Order: sequence, then C-alpha cells, then structure tokens
Amino acid sequence: MIDTHAHLDACDAGPAELLERARAAGVARVVTIGTGIDSSHRALAIAASEPGVVAALGIDPHQAATTEADRLDELQELLRHPSVVAVGETGLDGHHGADTLREQRTLFEAQLDLAESLDLPVVIHSRAASKATADALRRFEGTVVLHCFSEPDLLRPALERGYYVSFAGNVTYPKADALRAAAEHVPEDLLFVETDSPYFAPQPVRGHPNEPMHVRHTLAALARIRGTSESTLERQVDENATAAFGLDAP
Repeated sequence: MIDTHAHLDACDAGPAELLERARAAGVARVVTIGTGIDSSHRALAIAASEPGVVAALGIDPHQAATTEADRLDELQELLRHPSVVAVGETGLDGHHGADTLREQRTLFEAQLDLAESLDLPVVIHSRAASKATADALRRFEGTVVLHCFSEPDLLRPALERGYYVSFAGNVTYPKADALRAAAEHVPEDLLFVETDSPYFAPQPVRGHPNEPMHVRHTLAALARIRGTSESTLERQVDENATAAFGLDAP
C-alpha cells in the first residue's frame, strides 16, 4: 500500500523508525512532501536513503509572504532530482492566510509554471479557497492531485477536469459528513488515500501524532463509505498513484 502524502521531515520520530512501522503494517511506499527549500532538501535525503520513498517538492502557501517565496530558482533545481515525482504542495489557504492571498496566488502560479515546464504533476493544498483554486488551475493541463480534500465545493470542477482527489484522516471524523458524501462520488480511478502525517490523525488514533502506518484507518473508512473491500480499494489506490506519479509498479 502507499501513503500518497506524508511530511516525514516534520514528524517527531525519525524517518527510519516511521517507515519500519509502516512496512510492518503493509505500507511499502510513501510520498514525502517538501514544503519549502530546506524541507525539500530533507525530503530528498529521506527519499535517497529509504526504499519505497519518493518526494514531492514545493513552497507551501503559508510561506508566500516570506523570503522563501523568492527561492523558486532553487526549487527548480531540486525538482530535477530523479526521486521527485511532483511539484507541491502548493496552492491557496484562505483560512490561515486570508491576508496573503495575493502573494499566495503569485507563488501558486509560479509553481504551476514550473510543473508545466518540467512535465510534473502538482499536489494542491486548498482550504477556504475552492473557487480561487479552481480558477487558478483552469489553465494547467497536467496532472492534479487535490491533497487532504476538505472542500466539497471543489468536487464538481475536480471531477469535470479529471483531478485526483485524496482523502486524509479528517474524513473519519464524526462531523465530516460532507466529506464522506464527497468520497462516495469520486470515481475509483481518481481516488487517493493519505495520512498528511504528522497531522490529521484518523479517528481511531486521534489525539496522537499521525504517521504513515495509520493510512490503513482512512482506507478502511473509505472502503466502508464506498461499499467495497479494503483489499480492492488498496489495489485501486496503488494503481492510481502509480499512474499519477509515474512510479514503478509495486
């Protein structure tokens, strides 16, 4: 199984320890995320030292109004590394950064340009910004992954445009009825599952740090929501991630 989005460099436990537990739980592949230049260097180091780990690198929207946003040339060089499978996470956040949306949009569009020039998918962070995110992505012709999907209003344009939709532990929370309803409607060939470790631990382990082995809790919840078996959904998500990120078959 694959965890399609984890911040291994942001977890309290070391990558080797996290990945050992993940593999024992049957999670053999992880996409680790760089959220800035230093974070991207750490993500690449993990991918280089751990089998089954690849990296997506970007500058996240929370840093759009900082000097990190001026380091796009450095990001471009890092994105050429053979362990890199996507640009991101990048996007818009109107919840934690409503006062910097203009800078976020500039940084987002610059990273879309990088993805287009390098023929890489993009991993999108969108919170309280569904219309603005859909508008910004309208001109992008490549592969799109909506990570930690939390905006039901974004589902219709996502499905119309063939975006991958990735669900994290928040889909398991008691009040997440709208997310569960959205999860029912995503075509099987566009569905992803992730942890977003160390954030959004799924309900059975809520209150504890999240880590890649916990992706199985979210997979189990999605299987129940969609009326399918965990093994069937696991195979489908692995196939989807392999296709989207151009990975070797597991």
